[in-house]
Amino acid sequence: MLALLGLAMVVVFTFLIMTKRLSPIVALTLVPIVFAVIGGFAGSTGKMMLDGLKMVAPSAALLLFAILFFGLMIDAGLFDPLIRKILKRVNGDPVKIAVGTALLSLLVALDGDGTTTYMITCAAMLPLYKRIGMNPMILATIAMLSLSIMSGMTPWGGPATRAIAALGLDAGEYFVPLLPTMIGGAAWVVFSAFLLGRAERKRIGNTQLQSGGGNCYIKAIVEDTPCKRPKLAYVNLMLVVAVMVALVMGLMHSAILFLIGFVLALMINYPQLELQKERILAHSGNAMTVVLLVFAAGIFAGIFSGTKMVDALAQTLVEWIPPSWGHLFPLVVAITSMPLTFVLSNDAYYFGVVPILANAAAAYGIDPLEIARASILGQPVHLMSPLVASTLLLVGMVDRDIGDFQRATVKWAVLTSLVITALALLTGALTLFS
Repeated sequence: MLALLGLAMVVVFTFLIMTKRLSPIVALTLVPIVFAVIGGFAGSTGKMMLDGLKMVAPSAALLLFAILFFGLMIDAGLFDPLIRKILKRVNGDPVKIAVGTALLSLLVALDGDGTTTYMITCAAMLPLYKRIGMNPMILATIAMLSLSIMSGMTPWGGPATRAIAALGLDAGEYFVPLLPTMIGGAAWVVFSAFLLGRAERKRIGNTQLQSGGGNCYIKAIVEDTPCKRPKLAYVNLMLVVAVMVALVMGLMHSAILFLIGFVLALMINYPQLELQKERILAHSGNAMTVVLLVFAAGIFAGIFSGTKMVDALAQTLVEWIPPSWGHLFPLVVAITSMPLTFVLSNDAYYFGVVPILANAAAAYGIDPLEIARASILGQPVHLMSPLVASTLLLVGMVDRDIGDFQRATVKWAVLTSLVITALALLTGALTLFS
């Protein structure tokens, strides 16, 4: 009964979002409340909602301060030299622009943080997309796929960290066999970018942009403003590197690191109080929208977990697998990780569902390492979910609706998951026969 109720809740929620019957904030809040009441949980719904808010509060704080921190770095012109080099190389060719987007986002995504990846990629490439009339959804798709590969598989990325912790595994034993899959996945993202760019070139053609003189497109995109701080470029770079190194090393919670980084960046670049207020207000609209969506997602996740619908769905999945399919368990986990991570937060999936799957797999003699590797192969689909905070940021930056984003990316996300699953099988990261 609970499993059926949980499935119905997910279907109704997805339908309302995709058809734009309700806004994401309303759907994330209203749908789980209605289904909790239907399931007889009216008395405890408030507590579950509060638990959900507490669960996502660190993520909301992280996004708030990361948006402000990188917003200040972009305002100060830290990334302008990199942006100029990329713009000069790609000019107005949609194929080069798409491939350049892939290479940049793959590189930035190595730090494992979605907010960083999306903000830097959009700051560098989005103005050029708008300049030549390219569909910004191509940028969003490529950046999302890049993050799913680099952050999804590396041991310091969120999904793998959770899988390793939940099953008590060694990070090296988990990661080394996955390296060929990750490299192949990155190559697939570049190839996907090429295909997307080629289709866009057929639609809008090549645009030869003037790279010098008074009508230089680079100057128009990377314009000089009173907010720029070119003399502080090296100081700002050192600050960003320090924050990123501390983030990867896990010296403090990421929200605290970005808070400290934001405060230092504000003091260094804009010491006057009026300028500080102006810069904060310039980014507050984007930050507030994303934070509100994160808290709404917390309501959904809190009720989904608190009612035990998650556990019921996982247990039902395990019971449905015929004993004769036991040797296929890693493949089953890889395939089911797509829908499960779409409807669940990473915490709920890796700490709630993956241990159940690993215990069931152990009965067939399957190593938990393979279950951990299989569980991260659905990350491209997971990053389409409105429950992912950084995805809400990306959608806001390209000025699109979450339903439009999902329709545009679903094919590429599923394809990427299937490709990296096939690569994992071919390279031995996953085995079907012991």
